[in-house]
Amino acid sequence: MDTSSEQLSTTAGYVENQFSTYEYNDYYEDDVCNKETVSRFGDIITSVFFTLVIVLSVLGNLLVLGILAKYENLKSVTNIFILNLALSDLIFTFGLPFWASYHSEGWAFGESVCKAVNFIFDVGFYSSTIFLTMMTIHRYLAVVHPLADLGSRKCCYGITASVVIWLLSCLAAVPGLLFHRVKLNQNENVPYCEYDSPLWKLAEIYQKNIFFLVAFSIIIFCYFQILKTLLRSRTHTRYRTVRLIFAIVVVFFVGWAPYNVIIFVRSLVYNQIHPFTDCEISRGIDYGFYICRMIAFSHCCLNPFFYAFVGVKFRNHLKKLLRKVWMCQASEDLQLGNSRVMFHSHGEDASIY
Repeated sequence: MDTSSEQLSTTAGYVENQFSTYEYNDYYEDDVCNKETVSRFGDIITSVFFTLVIVLSVLGNLLVLGILAKYENLKSVTNIFILNLALSDLIFTFGLPFWASYHSEGWAFGESVCKAVNFIFDVGFYSSTIFLTMMTIHRYLAVVHPLADLGSRKCCYGITASVVIWLLSCLAAVPGLLFHRVKLNQNENVPYCEYDSPLWKLAEIYQKNIFFLVAFSIIIFCYFQILKTLLRSRTHTRYRTVRLIFAIVVVFFVGWAPYNVIIFVRSLVYNQIHPFTDCEISRGIDYGFYICRMIAFSHCCLNPFFYAFVGVKFRNHLKKLLRKVWMCQASEDLQLGNSRVMFHSHGEDASIY
């Protein structure tokens, strides 16, 4: 009994130490493994890349929301889901400035913000996953079972489904809200924002892995059935939306699959599973984590580009909007030019008198 307690205490202590050193700049330095180079790499690449992603995501997703509001029918279930996906991406983006600052200077925003940012960040991740899955299921019903899809074409269906998805996402993110704390890194004397228990961190990793695998399985099944149906059909034009959603889903999973793999591998390091605790392997895992995280977090700014390049209607609406903006700007420049001419003319008259 005492031996088991000691082993459990030792393991928990080791894991907590790993998290306390990994989660702030993923850095620790001891007699066995020096990760200072990894830390500098992470600091530089995180700050620069996150800044670029934030700018592109805010501009792109606000543009999507504007086009949907101005040109599209928001009673369409697909448009309702796309609108919510854009909102989800913006929510996800909201956490990125905090993480960029965190990796450079430690957590400087207090415990309340620590909890709130982690909660909002997780809500963005879970909601985008569920909305993409629901969009795929909706296309699956429309193509493979069109009669069964009649009920899901109503506006109330899209609104109800969206409310349920947001509630589920908030529920999945509750541990991040309740169990995050601001602690002091003993090695570097800087504050960091982390779960108060390493077991909650491991639980979050496995929850995201399971979430991802379930969504991936559903989407693969749906698109396999959609592809079979389209190959038997001679008319493909009515399924243009399938291409758009398929492109969005591919980008999402190409981004998030490596990230889910790498955070699972890191959990093996935390649990001291050989050979992942080897210094060189551990360093490689850390570099891989930074790269996979960049690819995954960039998904929030990529969706608008796929709307523009794959979605024909969206591209036409964007051209219309840009044309209107250009005409307004040209009109303002013309009025400004006329005003300057009049002002210049009056100025000459004044000088005569």
